[in-house]
Amino acid sequence: MGNFSYWIEKLRDHYLAKTGMILFPGTLNIQLETPYRLPERPVRLEGHEYGGTVSVNLVPCSILGRPGFILRTDANEQGRGDHPRTIVEVATDIKLRDVFHLQDGDVVEIEVFSE
Repeated sequence: MGNFSYWIEKLRDHYLAKTGMILFPGTLNIQLETPYRLPERPVRLEGHEYGGTVSVNLVPCSILGRPGFILRTDANEQGRGDHPRTIVEVATDIKLRDVFHLQDGDVVEIEVFSE
């Protein structure tokens, strides 16, 4: 969809405050074998914090040995968004696709950190 790239850049300071890192403006979409559900208490960027209407859940993770975050809107978590629960969008401080020469269909491992 390309929406997170726009919003990560536009809300850079908000994401920095929540994650402690400057996120590359874009996500790597990963197809999972089974649906992923958010942990009980993810970090959240609420729409009202930036004057918007969309709230985003941020779940700390590690991908290819790098710290990152799974980003998921409330709509996607509720099953009424652009992606099914078998897709996770991962953001980190670099463009993963370029740095690791990833192509569609490549297998990657994500370690999810939850409380």
